[in-house]
Amino acid sequence: MPDRILEPPLHTVPVAFTRALLDWLPWLEPLAVDALTERHMEALVDAARAKSAYFRLLARDPDALRGRTLTDKDIFYNPDAGLPRAERELAAAATSRFNGCIYCASVHSRFSATYSKREDDVQRLLDESVDADLGERWNAIVAAAVALSTTPITFGSQHVKRLRQAGLDDLAIADVIQATAFFNWANRLMLSLGEPTLN
Repeated sequence: MPDRILEPPLHTVPVAFTRALLDWLPWLEPLAVDALTERHMEALVDAARAKSAYFRLLARDPDALRGRTLTDKDIFYNPDAGLPRAERELAAAATSRFNGCIYCASVHSRFSATYSKREDDVQRLLDESVDADLGERWNAIVAAAVALSTTPITFGSQHVKRLRQAGLDDLAIADVIQATAFFNWANRLMLSLGEPTLN
């Protein structure tokens, strides 16, 4: 049976990038909470994600969802070496800003602002886009994220050199690449399955 295309309720789609808490409405019907099986709950990894229409929609393919969620958690929550959490979130926010994903940019810019205590710089990224001057270390991270997100990809040795000159070691550079690659994919998935809405 094909997925049912939803007629979303009346809502206001945000037109500007923001750190505000947004909601997300799917264009395809997600699984109902009471339809989630033990396998679906295992795929969600965190039971609280069952409240999210996005994750219940992805739960239609539990194996892919579990792989996606474990990858996400390892990239952003693994404290072993590499980039500080604030800059992993910065890479995700910059990627989302570049790709036009208002929802993902709101989530990851909030995290980056919270962990870095650099609210003004994070807001500048949202307001002025990926060309904003955030200081050389953050500029290097944003430039790498943009180059990785560009189609066709333009990331190269010059970006690695700039990241090294900004003080990132190999594990930190790997974190920039992983956070960016994950959200370059996640943005496209989210943008194709629904739209953000103001709470």
